[in-house]
Amino acid sequence: MAASELYTKFARVWIPDPEEVWKSAELLKDYKPGDKVLLLHLEEGKDLEYRLDPKTKELPHLRNPDILVGENDLTALSYLHEPAVLHNLRVRFIDSKLIYTYCGIVLVAINPYEQLPIYGEDIINAYSGQNMGDMDPHIFAVAEEAYKQMARDERNQSIIVSGESGAGKTVSAKYAMRYFATVSGSASEANVEEKVLASNPIMESIGNAKTTRNDNSSRFGKYIEIGFDKRYRIIGANMRTYLLEKSRVVFQAEEERNYHIFYQLCASANLPEFKMLRLGNANNFHYTKQGGSPVIEGVDDTKEMAHTRQACTLLGISESYQMGIFRILAGILHLGNVAFTSRDSDSCTIPPKHEPLSIFCDLMGVDYEEMCHWLCHRKLATTTETYIKPISKLQATNARDALAKHIYAKLFNWIVDHVNQALHSAVKQHSFIGVLDIYGFETFEINSFEQFCINYANEKLQQQFNMHVFKLEQEEYMKEQIPWTLIDFYDNQPCINLIESKLGILDLLDEECKMPKGTDDTWAQKLYNTHLNKCALFEKPRLSNKAFIIQHFADKVEYQCEGFLEKNKDTVFEEQIKVLKSSKFKMLPELFQDDEKAISPTSATSSGRTPLTRTPAKLTKGRPGQTAKEHKKTVGHQFRNSLHLLMETLNATTPHYVRCIKPNDFKFPFTFDEKRAVQQLRACGVLETIRISAAGFPSRWTYQEFFSRYRVLMKQKDVLSDRKQTCKNVLEKLIADKDKYQFGKTKIFFRAGQVAYLEKLRADKLRAACIRIQKTIRGWLLRKKYLRMRKAAIIVQRYVRGYQARCYAKFLRRTKAATIIQKYWRMYIVRRRYKIKRMATIVLQSYLRGYLARNRYRKMLREHKAVIIQKWVRGWLARTYYRRSMHAIIYLQCCFRRMMAKRELKKLKIEARSVERYKKLHIGMENKIMQLQRKVDEQNKDYKCLMEKLTNLEGIYTSETEKLRSDLERLQLSEEEAKIATGRVLSLQEEIAKLRKDLEQTQSEKKSIEERADRYKQETEQLVSNLKEENTLLKQEKEALNHLIVEQAKEMTETMEKKLVEETKQLELDLNDERLRYQNLLNEFSRLEERYDDLKEEMTLMNVPKPGHKRTDSTHSSNESEYTFSSEIAETEDMPLRTEEPSEKKVPLDMSLFLKLQKRVTELEQEKQVMQDELDRKEEQVLRSKAKEEERPQIRGAELEYESLKRQELESENKKLKNELNELRKALSEKSAPEVTAPGAPAYRVLMEQLTSVSEELDVRKEEVLILRSQLVSQKEAIQPKNTMTDSSILLEDVQKMKDKGEIAQAYIGLKETNRLLESQLQSQKRSHENEAEALRGEIQSLKEENNRQQQLLAQNLQLPPEARIEASLQHEITRLTNENLDLMEQLEKQDKTVRKLKKQLKVFAKKIGELEVGQMENISPGQIIDEPIRPVNIPRKEKDFQGMLEYKKEDEQKLVKNLILELKPRGVAVNLIPGLPAYILFMCVRHADYLNDDQKVRSLLTSTINSIKKVLKKRGDDFETVSFWLSNTCRFLHCLKQYSGEEGFMKHNTSRQNEHCLTNFDLAEYRQVLSDLAIQIYQQLVRVLENILQPMIVSGMLEHETIQGVSGVKPTGLRKRTSSIADEGTYTLDSILRQLNSFHSVMCQHGMDPELIKQVVKQMFYIVGAITLNNLLLRKDMCSWSKGMQIRYNVSQLEEWLRDKNLMNSGAKETLEPLIQAAQLLQVKKKTDDDAEAICSMCSALTTAQIVKVLNLYTPVNEFEERVSVSFIRTIQMRLRDRKDSPQLLMDAKHIFPVTFPFNPSSLALETIQIPASLGLGFISRV
Repeated sequence: MAASELYTKFARVWIPDPEEVWKSAELLKDYKPGDKVLLLHLEEGKDLEYRLDPKTKELPHLRNPDILVGENDLTALSYLHEPAVLHNLRVRFIDSKLIYTYCGIVLVAINPYEQLPIYGEDIINAYSGQNMGDMDPHIFAVAEEAYKQMARDERNQSIIVSGESGAGKTVSAKYAMRYFATVSGSASEANVEEKVLASNPIMESIGNAKTTRNDNSSRFGKYIEIGFDKRYRIIGANMRTYLLEKSRVVFQAEEERNYHIFYQLCASANLPEFKMLRLGNANNFHYTKQGGSPVIEGVDDTKEMAHTRQACTLLGISESYQMGIFRILAGILHLGNVAFTSRDSDSCTIPPKHEPLSIFCDLMGVDYEEMCHWLCHRKLATTTETYIKPISKLQATNARDALAKHIYAKLFNWIVDHVNQALHSAVKQHSFIGVLDIYGFETFEINSFEQFCINYANEKLQQQFNMHVFKLEQEEYMKEQIPWTLIDFYDNQPCINLIESKLGILDLLDEECKMPKGTDDTWAQKLYNTHLNKCALFEKPRLSNKAFIIQHFADKVEYQCEGFLEKNKDTVFEEQIKVLKSSKFKMLPELFQDDEKAISPTSATSSGRTPLTRTPAKLTKGRPGQTAKEHKKTVGHQFRNSLHLLMETLNATTPHYVRCIKPNDFKFPFTFDEKRAVQQLRACGVLETIRISAAGFPSRWTYQEFFSRYRVLMKQKDVLSDRKQTCKNVLEKLIADKDKYQFGKTKIFFRAGQVAYLEKLRADKLRAACIRIQKTIRGWLLRKKYLRMRKAAIIVQRYVRGYQARCYAKFLRRTKAATIIQKYWRMYIVRRRYKIKRMATIVLQSYLRGYLARNRYRKMLREHKAVIIQKWVRGWLARTYYRRSMHAIIYLQCCFRRMMAKRELKKLKIEARSVERYKKLHIGMENKIMQLQRKVDEQNKDYKCLMEKLTNLEGIYTSETEKLRSDLERLQLSEEEAKIATGRVLSLQEEIAKLRKDLEQTQSEKKSIEERADRYKQETEQLVSNLKEENTLLKQEKEALNHLIVEQAKEMTETMEKKLVEETKQLELDLNDERLRYQNLLNEFSRLEERYDDLKEEMTLMNVPKPGHKRTDSTHSSNESEYTFSSEIAETEDMPLRTEEPSEKKVPLDMSLFLKLQKRVTELEQEKQVMQDELDRKEEQVLRSKAKEEERPQIRGAELEYESLKRQELESENKKLKNELNELRKALSEKSAPEVTAPGAPAYRVLMEQLTSVSEELDVRKEEVLILRSQLVSQKEAIQPKNTMTDSSILLEDVQKMKDKGEIAQAYIGLKETNRLLESQLQSQKRSHENEAEALRGEIQSLKEENNRQQQLLAQNLQLPPEARIEASLQHEITRLTNENLDLMEQLEKQDKTVRKLKKQLKVFAKKIGELEVGQMENISPGQIIDEPIRPVNIPRKEKDFQGMLEYKKEDEQKLVKNLILELKPRGVAVNLIPGLPAYILFMCVRHADYLNDDQKVRSLLTSTINSIKKVLKKRGDDFETVSFWLSNTCRFLHCLKQYSGEEGFMKHNTSRQNEHCLTNFDLAEYRQVLSDLAIQIYQQLVRVLENILQPMIVSGMLEHETIQGVSGVKPTGLRKRTSSIADEGTYTLDSILRQLNSFHSVMCQHGMDPELIKQVVKQMFYIVGAITLNNLLLRKDMCSWSKGMQIRYNVSQLEEWLRDKNLMNSGAKETLEPLIQAAQLLQVKKKTDDDAEAICSMCSALTTAQIVKVLNLYTPVNEFEERVSVSFIRTIQMRLRDRKDSPQLLMDAKHIFPVTFPFNPSSLALETIQIPASLGLGFISRV
C-alpha cells in the first residue's frame, strides 16, 4: 500500500513546532496527490492550513496508533521517525513513570531526578536469568545480557554509558556494577563493587565540579574493567581515566566551581590537623573564586570532606598519605595567589618574602629562593650554551598556572593508581565486563580544546556504534534469508579523517606547536588554507577569523581557536619540575617518578591512567635526548593514542549501549523538556539507530504472532494447518505491493507503516463486528423490554380489579361489624353503671365494720399488756431479794473457812521444822547413800534433768497462779458489773414510768397527726399523680438510654472482638516471624555447613594422595568420626591430627545436644569423684581402726570384762532411777490442781528428798574420785618407765606388770573408761538439748509473731462490718493457704530433684553392674559360649511375644545405616512397602538400645542416622522424590520419639500395648529438637527443589500461554524480543503446571507425608506461583491489559479447582494467590471515576500502594476500543491510599518461605506387627 493512501480523513500527523518541537494534528479531509495544502485540526481546537514544501513535497510524519504508544522498544513502532520516538519517550516518562526504554540495541535512560524503588535486590533477582526482551527495559536487563553473553560466548563485554553532564551516567554505571556483584555471588565475599563505590567519593571530589548544567559534573572519562574468574565471579577491577579537564584548576567560568576537593579543604580549614595548611575561605584564593559561586545549594562540603577521608581509609590510603594529598592541594591553592610585578615588558619579579609563595614552599618542602627564581626565569639550551632568560608577567602567570595544572594532574594519576591497587586481585582474570562512563557530545556558547577532544571521542564511538548496528541488521537478514540490500546510513569517517588524518586538524595543531613563533591565529589560517572549500564538513564563521566550524554527526559546532596551542602543548618548565623533585616532602617526588613508563601507550592500558595527564616535560635521569623527544608528544597526540587503545578494547568486546538523557536543565523530577531531549537524542545516536531500522524492514513478526494478532482478518477457509502458508496467503490479499514485506524462515519483515495499515484494517474489522454485535444486542434488549412492559401491564390490571373487589367486600364486612359493635357497646355502658353503684355500697360497709372491730381489738390489747408488765416486775423484785441473801451467807462461810485454814497451816509449818519429822523422812537414807556412791556421774545427770523439770514445774505453777489471779480479777469485775446492772434496773424502772407518760402524750398527738395525715394524703395523691407522669417520661428516657447503652455495648463488644481478632492475628504473625527467623537461621546454618563441607572437599582435593594410597569407604570413615562425646574427648586430645577435621566438620551438626551432654558428663564425673573420695576416706578409717585393734594388747580382754560389769551395774541403777521417776510422774499426775506443785505438796516433798539424796551421793563420789586420783599419781611416780612412749597401751602394760597393785590398775582403767563414756554422753545430750531449746525458742518466737498478727487481724476484723469481716477472713485464709502451697511446692521441687538425682545414680550403678556382669560373662568358659546359640531357636515360634524392638550388633550399625538410608531407593520403598518403614525400623532399633540401657548405642545410632540423612540429601538434594521421602521419614521418626516418649501429652491416643512400648531409660527430648531442626532444613530444601522445577513453567504457563484462545491479542514486538540471547526452551502451559502439581502431590502421598505438612507444602507452592507471576506482571508492560487479566483469573480458577479436587481448600494456599487475583481484577475493572477509585482501594487490600500504582501505570490497551488510565486517576488513587501503611517494596519476595510446623501425628500401627522385607538387606537384625 502506498504511503500517500494513509493520509485520509481523521488520520493523525506530526507537524514541526518551534516550542514543542513536534505537534499532533488531525486531517480534516483526504489527501490527494498534487495537493499543496493540508487542512489540519490541532489538539488545542484550532484549524490550520499546512503548506507542503514545493521542492521536496514531503508529507508530515504519520502518528502511530494509540495501542503502539508507550511501547518498551521504539523499534516496535510502525512509524519510525523523530516525533514518534520523542512522543513515545514522553508518554513513558511522564504518564507511566518509566525511565528506561529500548531503542533496538540501545537502552535509553532518562534521569528522573528522584529516587525510585526499582534497584533493590528483589528487582535484581527478578531480572537474573531472564531474556532481555521478556522483562521491561532496565539497566539490570542490559547488565544481565552482558553477563549472560560473557558466560555463554566466553567473550569479553562492554557497557558503554554516555550522555550529557547530569544525565545520570555515573549512577547507571554504578547500578550495572551492583548487578554484577549480586548475580555473580560475590556481594558478600569479594565486595569489589563496594570498593569501586567507595572510590566514588574520592574520584568525585578530585574529578567532579559544578558547571552551569550540573552541580556534580564529571570532568573526566573512565573505563572500569570488572574481572571475573572461570566460575564468573568477580575477582577484581581496574579503572582507566580519560581527558581530565586540567584547565578548570586555574580557570572557572561564571557560576561554575573548581574541583570539589578544594572547597572541601577550605570548609574544613578549622580542623586541628588542617591548621598547618593555613587555609581559609574559598573566596580568599584565586583558583576558587573566579566562578563567583563557591557554595552548592544543599551540599555540605565539610561532610563531603569527611566522606572523602573515610573512603581513602577504606581503600588503604594511610593518614600520612592523606595529609600529603591535602598538603599538595593546599599548596596549589597558595600557588594560585602568587602575584607577579612587571619590571619591564620582558621581565617580572615576585615581591620579597611573598606570603603565598612562602606558604607554598613550606608545604612542598622546597627552597623559597630557588622557586622564586624559576617562576620568573626560564632556561634556554642551545647546542653550545645554556641561557637563563627572564620572562614577562603574562608568561610567568601562564607558567605558574601550567605548574599548578601539572601538579594536579600528577596527583590525580597517583590517586587513580592507588585505587587500582586496592581493586586489584591476585587471582588470574578469565574474562571481564567493561563499563565505560564517558562524556557525551557537548556544545556550548564558547567551545575550546576540551570540547573538541570530547566531540572527537564521540565521533569515534558513534562510528563504532553505527558499524555494530549495521552488523546486527545484516546478521538478522542473513539469518532469516532475506535478500540483502545495502542500507544507506550516515558514515562519519570523513569527519574523523578531518580530525585525525594526515594534515588533519590535530596534525596541523601539533605542527604549529613545534613552530617557535606559532600562534592560534597562524594555526587558524593554516586550517582555512587546508580545509576550507575542500571539505564539506569544515566551515569558517562569517564574522570571525579565530574560529572554525565542524559538521559533527549530531550538530554543527563552532570552536574558538584561542588557547588551542597552549592547551595542546601543556608546557611546564623543566627547572620548576626539578625544584619540586628535590623537595624534602617525600610524597612530592613520587608524583614525578617513572615518567618514561607513564608515557608509553601500553602503560596507559595496563595502569589505567590517561596519557593526557602525563604530557608535561619528562625529566628522567638518563638520556636527555630521549627526554626532549618524548616531550614533543602533545596532549592531542596522546589523547588520540589513548582513544585508539580504547576503541581496540571496545572492538574486541561485545558492546552494549546505554544512552542517558537529561530531561530538563532545572533538575525537576519527571519534567520533560522536548527541545533538550531532541538535542540529546540526535547527539547520542538514537535517531540514527531509528533511521537505519526504518530504512529496511523495521517491523518483524513471527508467523505465530502474526496469525494470533490478525486472525480476525482471515476467513475460515483461509486458515490452513501450515501457519506460514496461511500468513503468506493472507498478506498477498491484504497488501498488494510485495516490496512492502518479506518472508523469512521464522519471521515476516514489514517496511515502515505497514503494521499501522494492518492495525487499521484490524480495527475496522473489529469496529464493524462491534457495530453488528451492538445492533443485535440493542434489538434483543428492546424486544425484551417490550415483553416485560406488556407482562407488567397485564399484571397491573389484574391487581387493580382484585383490589376493587376486595374494597367492596370490605365495605360489607364493616357495615355488619358496626351494627354488632353498637349492640355490645350499649349493653356495656348500662352494666358498668350498675357495677359502680354496687361497688361503692360494699366499700362503705367494709370501712365501717373495720373501724368498729379495730377499736375493740385495741382495748383488749392494752389490758393484756398491762397484766404482763405487772407479772414481770413482781418476779424481778423477788429474785433480787433472794440473790442478796445468798451472797451474804456465802461470804460469811468463806471468812470462817479461811480462818480455819490459816490455823492448820501454822501447825504444818511447826511440824516441818521439828527434828523428829526430819529423822522420820530420812529413815534408810544411810544405806541408800552407800548404794549411790558408785553412781556419781549418773546421778549428776539426773539431778540436772530434775532441776530442769523443777524449773518447768515452777514455771507451770507460776503460770497457773497468774491464771487464777486473772480469774479472780475477772470475777471481781463481773461482781461490779452486777452492781452496775442493779443500778441500771432501777433507772429502767424510772424510764418505764416516764415512757407511760410519753405514751399518753403520744396518743393525744396521734389524733392530731392522723388529721394532718389525711390532709397530707390528699396532697400526696396529687403529688403521686404528678410523679407518675414524670415517671412515665423518665421511663421513656430510660428506655431510650437503655437502647443506646445496648447499642454502645454492641459496638464495644464488636470493637473488643475486632481488637481481639487483630491482637490474635498480630500474635500469630509474631509467632510466624519468630518461627521464620529461627528457620532462616537454620537455613543459614545449613548453608554455612554445606560451604564448610565444600571447602573441606576442596582442601582434600588440593592435597593429592600418593599413588600407593588406598581410599577407605567414605561412609565408614565419616561415621567413625561423627559425634564423639565425653568418652572420646581424651582420644581427640591425644590424636589431634587424625580427629581435627571430622570434629570440626561434625560438631556443628549437633552442637546443642553435645554441649548439654558434655555438661551432664562433667556433673557425673564430679559426683563420681565425691563418692570416690568418701569411699577412700571410709576405707582409711577402717584400715586405721584395724591397725589400732591389732596394736591393742591382751589387757583389752580384761578391760572389756570390767566394762561389761560396769555396764550391767549402770543398767540396773538406771532401771531404779527410771522407776523412781515414774513414781514421781504418777504422784504428779494424781492431782491436777495447782496446789500439787506447791512447796508443801507431797509430790514436791518427794522430789526434794530425791534431789537431796542425789546431791549427797554426788559429794561422796567426788571424794572417792579424788582419793583414787591421788593414789594413781603417787603410784605413777613410783614406777620407772622403760621408754618415753605416751601410748596408753604401754602404760597399761606397765601397770599390769605390777603384781601388788593390780586392783588399783583395774580400778583406774575402769574409772577412766567410765568417765570418757559419761563425758561423751553428757556432751551429746547437751548438744541435743541445746538444739531442741533453740528450735523451741524459734517456734515460740514464730508463734508469738503469729499470735500478734492474729490479734491485729482480729481487732481489725471486729472493727469491720459483717460482710467485710467475712471477706477479710476469707482473704486471710487464702493467703495462708497460698503460703502453705508455696512451701509444699518448694518441698515437692526438692523431692523431685532428689528423685532425679537418685535415678541418675541408679542408672550409673546399673551401668556399673552391667559392666561387672559383662566382665563376668567374659570369664565364662568356651563350652558355655558354644551352648548359648541354642537358646534363640524357640523365638520365631512366639510371634505374640514380640515387643516391637529390633536387635542389632554394635559393629553392624554402619551396615544398618548404609542399607536403610544411604543406598535406599525411595521409589521402590514408596511403591512396595508401608509408608515410613525406615523410620519405624530405626525407632525399633532405638527402643532396643533403650531397653538395654546402652546410652552409647542410642547416641551413636541417632547421630549416624542424622548425618546419613544429611549426606543423602546433599548427594541427591535436587531430586524431589528423595527429599520428599526423607522429609516424610524424618517426621515419622520424630513422631515416634514423641509417641513413645512416656510423656502424658503424647500418650493420649495410644493403645495400652503402645504405652507398654514407651522408652524406659532415656529422655530423648533434645534429640527430638535436633530432628525437628533437621526436618525444617529438609523442608526448606524441598521448597527450593519445588521452586527450581516450577520456576521455568510459571511465567509461560500463567502469563504467556493463551489458555483461552483468541482473548489476548499479540501486539507488535521490538528488536529485543527477537534477538534474545537464549532461544526458547519450549513453551509451558497451565496444564504443565497442573501436571507437575499432581506429580508432587502423588509423590508426597505415596511417601506417607503428614496431611498437615502436605498442606504447608502446597501453600508454599502456590505462594511461589503467585509471587513469581505477580512480579513478572509488575515488570512487563505487555502483560498489563484487560485480556491478560481475564487469562490470569481463568488460570487461578483452574488452580483453585485443583485444590478442591485434592481437598486442600483449607490449606491456606488460595489466600496466597490473593495478590495475583486482585492484580487481575485491577486490570479488568473500570478505571475512570472517583467511585471506581474507591472500589479499587477497597478491592486491592492485598496489594501495596506501589504495586497498585505500578499496574495502573503499566496498563496498556491491546485494542483500540480500550482506553489508557489517565494520570489524574492514578493521582486520585495515590491520594486515597496515602494513609495506608504498607511496605514500599514493589515486588513480592519470591524466595520467602513460610515457617513450617510439624503437628504431632501419632501412628496407629503396632510396632510388633511390622515385618522387615528381605529386599532391604537387613538380615543381620532380629526382632525382639
